[in-house]
Amino acid sequence: MEDKLHQFFSENNFDFKEPHSGHLERFERKLNSTIKKPKTSWKWLSVAASVILVLGFWLGSNHQKRQMDLADVSPKMQEVQNYFVSTINNEIKVLEKNRSLDTETIIENALNELEELEDNYKIFVLELNKNGKQRRIISAMIKNYQRRLDILENTLKQIDQIKNPNLIKNEIFI
Repeated sequence: MEDKLHQFFSENNFDFKEPHSGHLERFERKLNSTIKKPKTSWKWLSVAASVILVLGFWLGSNHQKRQMDLADVSPKMQEVQNYFVSTINNEIKVLEKNRSLDTETIIENALNELEELEDNYKIFVLELNKNGKQRRIISAMIKNYQRRLDILENTLKQIDQIKNPNLIKNEIFI
């Protein structure tokens, strides 16, 4: 082992000179002084990321196409839509209040028909957005609402007949 060490030191030219005077003091001063590395501030990066996120959301929301509905056609059509929607919602609440074992199938059938009409209405909305404010599309949307009300009114009549079998056309037979 010693031979290898001697061989290593003899083959390599090491500097064995004494350091310059004051070397120890300079070295201790450097050790004691706090090394001031430039601090990397991550605050600017977090602010930049926040700005990019906000900008992304804003651009995304502006690029989303807003679908036109019957209420967007004109103020009158908005009134018509509001009337139909509120009336339909009220009729559905009345239906739900009259739900029982006897009326369950009638109510479920009516709700299924309403669901189909809602799907048709969504198709009309797509056509309205695609083709613009065409009279036939607007008329079909209004007829769709009217059909929904007709279904609800007929269902409520059927429920009244089930609950009051003697009541026919507002007459009571004894």
